[in-house]
Formats: sequence, structure tokens, C-alpha cells
Amino acid sequence: MELIKGVHNLKPHHRGSVATVGNFDGVHRGHCAVLDQLKAAAVALDMPTAVIIFEPQPSEYFSESEPPPRLSSMREKLILLEAEGIDYVMVLRFNEALASMTAHAFVKDVLVDGLGLKQLIIGDDFKFGSARGGDFFALQEFGRQYGFEVSRTRSFIENDLRVSSTEVRQKLVEGDFRGAEKLLGRRYFVAGRVVHGQARAKGMGYPTANLKLNRRRSPLEGIYATYVYELGPKPLPAVTYVGSRPIIEDPTYVIEAHIFDFDEDIYGKTVKVEFIGKVRDDYPYESFDKLIAQMAIDCEDAKKILQANPA
Repeated sequence: MELIKGVHNLKPHHRGSVATVGNFDGVHRGHCAVLDQLKAAAVALDMPTAVIIFEPQPSEYFSESEPPPRLSSMREKLILLEAEGIDYVMVLRFNEALASMTAHAFVKDVLVDGLGLKQLIIGDDFKFGSARGGDFFALQEFGRQYGFEVSRTRSFIENDLRVSSTEVRQKLVEGDFRGAEKLLGRRYFVAGRVVHGQARAKGMGYPTANLKLNRRRSPLEGIYATYVYELGPKPLPAVTYVGSRPIIEDPTYVIEAHIFDFDEDIYGKTVKVEFIGKVRDDYPYESFDKLIAQMAIDCEDAKKILQANPA
């Protein structure tokens, strides 16, 4: 899979493709239905597939002070889109210029003059352009004008529920990881590079692998039973904290995974943390002694959850 950062980085060999546009936050089963239709059209036309995403996501740009919790960082989206067999992913920086671009200008500058697309596949609720002025019917008109076809997928329904990023987000907030798995088609995970933390957990006897969340807000907050991947041939069981560590009054969201029976230097390595079940909410403990006592309980509770849910 090839990553294209901005229209200005398009090369001649990128022209001529079947494309789709969207946030793809979580790359859930509804998104995968769009991608399946995209790939089928690409095979029929003997052309590569292209997915256009935005960074930051438009909802983050328009709600900067209180953005909705984000399911997937750009890194995680790329991991999932590559697993789906996509050829090109073009990331567009969502800024004032892009937010004010008309639907017509987006189609002409990005899709036609940029990608030279021959067919566009969109989800049933897709809208684009300034003030979301473009929709499926506008795209059909642009397609007739510029010579490309437009198709849209139907909503993906699971147990009478339309699969969406909003529904996945709600399942995660509720700690319903089995419900989230049904909507995602896989277990929920966070991927990132292990960075140096403040070493407080290590000093308390519970060393952690600290990851940058790479998002302003997460739908997760609390203690979770998890598996950590990419540190050996098998996933490693762990108990993982996601939150802002109220005991030290730090507003930054972090993810800290304590891997059981593991003591290796993994700074700089990229890992994937897969979430299995919620152990408890995040509590503002009055002292580190009380927190240490609780951490011992958390570890045992996490091990029980993982024993019942093998990797």
C-alpha cells in the first residue's frame, strides 16, 4: 500500500483509479462493505483502489475545544486499510482551505485533476464540500460532467442496528467489547510506539509500556484486560490503563500497559494493544499506597478476564 500525503504529492502513476472518500474512523464493518465494493469495481475496471481520508478528522477541526472521542489514529487506519488490500491511501490535511472548498472544487481539483478517477464509491450518508453541500445526487451530476461513475453502498445492518463509528464508540464507552467486536468485525486495538514515561508505575512495582494515543480524546477511560502484540511470536497478557492520571493532575490522555511477567527494554518499538474487557473505572485515589493496593487487585481481575477470553 502506498501513502500519499496531500494532492501535491500525487504522481503520474497514481492517475486512473477507483476511489472512495471518508473518515473511516475505526474501519468497521460498514466501512469494509464500502471497501469490498471498491475492490470489486477496481477488479472489473483493472484499476488500483484509492481511499481518501482527512487529518485531523473534520469533526475534530470543527469542534476543536471538545472533539468527539476518536476510534482510530491515522497509524491505526493505515494498518487496517493495508490489511484490506487497498493500493493507495491519500491523506488530506483538513484545514481552513479544505473546509471552505466547494463540492465542485473538491471534485475537480482532487478527484478529477488529481486522481483521474473513473469510479467513485461512497457510503449512504456521505456528504462533502463547504457546509456539506455535496451529496450523492450532486456527485452523479459531477460524474456526468467529468466522465466518472458514482455508486453508493447501503447501510450495513447488524441485529437491526446500523453499523457506524458512533455505535462502536458507544459500545467502547460502555465497556461492551463483545458488542464492539461484532460491529468492527475484529477486536478493538490501539497501536503506537513505546515512549518514555515518568517511571512512576515502575517505582511502584508495575512497570508499563507507555504509548502515545495520537488523538485528542479516546472513547476509553479506565483499567482494561488486554493483549499486547508485536513483542514476540505470541500476544502477551497485560492490564492497561487509559486516562489522564488524576492522582498526578495531568490532563494528558495516556495509555500504559503493564505486561505480566515481562521485563525487557522495548522503548521505540511499535506495539498493538488489543482490548478484551473492562476491569474498572478510573478513580482519583488519595494516595499512592491505596493505588498500589488496588493495582494488585486489578492485575488479578484482568488475568481472570483474559483466561476466559484467549487471544
